[in-house]
Amino acid sequence: MRWIVADPEICHGKPIFKRTRILVSDVLELVAAGESFEEILEEYPSLNKEMIKEALEYS
Repeated sequence: MRWIVADPEICHGKPIFKRTRILVSDVLELVAAGESFEEILEEYPSLNKEMIKEALEYS
């Protein structure tokens, strides 16, 4: 994985996006709720489309 990391010292080891504290699960919940990539990127401007795509592959 290029953008997703899990470190026991950060967010209790839950998968996050590299160099952020944004949980992958939070972004996946938004996708499941029907939000578009553009809407998610507005809410989390430190992410990019590649990161969201990787989260979907990760799930």
